[in-house]
Amino acid sequence: MSNVTPMMAQYLEIKAQYPDALLFYRMGDFYELFFDDAVAAAEALDIALTKRGKHLEQDIPMCGVPVHSAEGYLLTLIRKGFRVAVCEQMESPEAAKKRGSKSVVRRDVVRLVTPGTLTEESLLEARRHNYLAAFITLRDDSALAWADISTGEFHVMPLTPVRLGPELARLVPSELIVAEGQEADLAETVTDSGAAMTPLGRAAFDSQGAEKRLCALFKVGSLDAFGAFSRAEVSAMGAIVEYLEITQKGKLPLLRTPVREAEARVMQIDAATRRNLEITHGMNGGRAGSLLAAVDRTLTAGGARLLERRLSSPSRVLDVVQARLDSVQFAVDQGRLSADLRAALRRVPDLDRALSRLGLDRGGPRDLTGIRGGLEQAAAIAALLPDDMPDLLLQAKQSLFGHDALHDLLDQALVAEPPLLARDGGFIAAGYDAELDEMRQLRDEGRSVIAGMQAQYQQDTGISSLKIKHNNVLGYFVEVTATHADKMHADDRFKHRQTTANQVRFTTVELSQMETRILNAGGRAIEIEKRLYDALKAEILDRAAPLAQTARALAEIDLTTALSDLATGENWCRPRVDGSRALVIEGGRHPVVERSLRKQGGDPFIANDCALGVGADIWLLTGPNMAGKSTFLRQNALIALLAQAGSFVPATSAHIGMVSQLFSRVGASDDLARGRSTFMVEMVETAAILNQADAHALVILDEIGRGTATYDGLSIAWATLEHLHGMNRCRALFATHYHELTQLAGKLERVANATVTVREHDGDVIFLHEVRKGAADRSYGVQVAKLAGLPDSVVARARVVLDALEQGERMGGVKPKALIDDLPLFAAAPPPAPAKPPKSGVEEALRGISPDELSPREALQMLYDLRGMLDYSPVLDDTPTCAGRSRRS
Repeated sequence: MSNVTPMMAQYLEIKAQYPDALLFYRMGDFYELFFDDAVAAAEALDIALTKRGKHLEQDIPMCGVPVHSAEGYLLTLIRKGFRVAVCEQMESPEAAKKRGSKSVVRRDVVRLVTPGTLTEESLLEARRHNYLAAFITLRDDSALAWADISTGEFHVMPLTPVRLGPELARLVPSELIVAEGQEADLAETVTDSGAAMTPLGRAAFDSQGAEKRLCALFKVGSLDAFGAFSRAEVSAMGAIVEYLEITQKGKLPLLRTPVREAEARVMQIDAATRRNLEITHGMNGGRAGSLLAAVDRTLTAGGARLLERRLSSPSRVLDVVQARLDSVQFAVDQGRLSADLRAALRRVPDLDRALSRLGLDRGGPRDLTGIRGGLEQAAAIAALLPDDMPDLLLQAKQSLFGHDALHDLLDQALVAEPPLLARDGGFIAAGYDAELDEMRQLRDEGRSVIAGMQAQYQQDTGISSLKIKHNNVLGYFVEVTATHADKMHADDRFKHRQTTANQVRFTTVELSQMETRILNAGGRAIEIEKRLYDALKAEILDRAAPLAQTARALAEIDLTTALSDLATGENWCRPRVDGSRALVIEGGRHPVVERSLRKQGGDPFIANDCALGVGADIWLLTGPNMAGKSTFLRQNALIALLAQAGSFVPATSAHIGMVSQLFSRVGASDDLARGRSTFMVEMVETAAILNQADAHALVILDEIGRGTATYDGLSIAWATLEHLHGMNRCRALFATHYHELTQLAGKLERVANATVTVREHDGDVIFLHEVRKGAADRSYGVQVAKLAGLPDSVVARARVVLDALEQGERMGGVKPKALIDDLPLFAAAPPPAPAKPPKSGVEEALRGISPDELSPREALQMLYDLRGMLDYSPVLDDTPTCAGRSRRS
């Protein structure tokens, strides 16, 4: 067995402490990985796998990434599910050699990089939160806590295990911490949310230890000042703090004081509904196609994150909703002011994340100037805002003041365009620090400084030929001719260094010191700048709490003006929101579909009305596929959601009675990984709705029962509609192809029929996309199949079968076997042969020509004749070419 080198022994010792993470082991300008880490990283990053030495007689696999570009590799690894322990050199190689020539540079892990603990700008989406969450159940008490260490957000709420899935769907955390032993119970729920699950020892969830950690973090003697928290809530919050201490190696982020949330304060939306309505994510998983993408006109990262929070968690507190709507109304009414505010907001940096990076000591000079720029724009925005405003905006304005001293300090200390890293220097402005200015002068103008000393010595001694020179042996020295040597010896300042044939060389204490300072000026300048950087950072962190308030205020102003810009530009109206059960919408539109139609330059969106809670709580919607039923269902749900998020809505008018829960069962999908068919998924989601919906819920259901046999599906849809009406007693839009259900409108007092209108013309169906009261007479499925491009023979055969079925139904029913006997399987007419194109007159004329018998004159005349025939050819006259022209041109 080969001996293990000291460096490899150090690596193995550190790696043993982080068995579940890839170890980025710093070696000079590279992070190196060895053994299995190297194999896994090389495959994930698509980089070369090499080897370095042997261990246990086996080659040691190795790969590496440059330190200066490590962030990009980190992002790739995190997205692929890895965790990375970053191991840095804690001393210089020169310092290590002082302990012995074979001493290994001391190294240690400075940070464990996980999905929920990212702070670097390049690793995060600027316009989205990156939450780290923790869930714990203590006997009958459960809680969920979550934090975004890149912005300081910190929240907690009591939560039953059954509600964990919907809350994870709302927050979309990157990582969820659970107590060891809970992994199996929560695996399915966490997998659905897309979060990485991290088990943590039970001790991290101990409520007494958690309370001590939280009190130490916030420097308080008790958590009572922040609210009354249950044991489970304290445990969940404490687990997050414990995990941050582990991953950040003691450098805790600037978390804000915890905010306790309650389920009753926000609209409850389950995971399936969020997915079906595409609230913050489209069907492809990204922003494209989502409601968020359609309505986002925010100009700052903080405003964008606030918008996503509002759409994910519409309020159920009437005063909160009204306050938000009042602010948007003010911004709409003050159009010129809103435009000026948005112009200023464009220059607002991300204060929250700059603060967080500085707090974790991962910031740089640009974070300092980001804070300065944010304060400058905050002052400009405060100056624009009047005193007569809605309360929400007035509170935001008050949070913009109080930073004049800090802004002035940063403005005096920092240059306009600083470098990325503090170690690069050059970010402190000239004139701010006298010593730094001197070091820079020595570094940049050493020759002129020496020339000034030379002139001074010439004046003091009266020797005009005195020179200050430099060589690699003596460094800087004063040189005079031998004739002036006695005069120099007589001056105590000058110490003899060397005598040559014609010259005598001296030095002075002042010159030696100056030489040292010149040689060390560059390094000393960097040291001074780092010291000043730390001082400025400390000044900022001392004001972290009011700076965070300013960041929130800027986000609120940005979101308010963005929603006003949206309302004005898209002709949206202010909804009337109250505690009633009304859902009355006139001229409602689907914001995503309307935007898509406009971008495509297609037909305008057809607006429709909806009236629930005023005579009928349930609309039974019939009509053909492709007519717009699903769009109608979704648009009304989104209008209610937007209204309670505090936005104007895409409608002529809207009266929204507060919606407590929003449920959606639309679309078809399976879950084969769990052995669930499309119909099983449909039934599971329907069951969740029927078991949970209360009287203030809004439910949209599309084609319940379509995944099974006709009579099974009809009976399930029938029973579901009766349950919604009699048991849940909620508001609902129920779309179906089962026309038999329309009879229930005459039996159930709070059910009304509605249909999407169509027109038929020459056997084709024309969709009008208009919703009106009444029931559809049929589904028009065969016509839709024809529009989809089914072969004519299939469409014709379908019409024959449909006529037979309908005739049998009118005659009292027809048995399937009898129908099959009456309609032979191969009775469909064969497709017609393609029609032969008509003959061309030009072609016929050419066939009658004998070129060898034509004279030149006759040939030319024949060409003119053929051209004349081409001009009047009925076959070629209107045949287009690739350029949009006719062939004859």
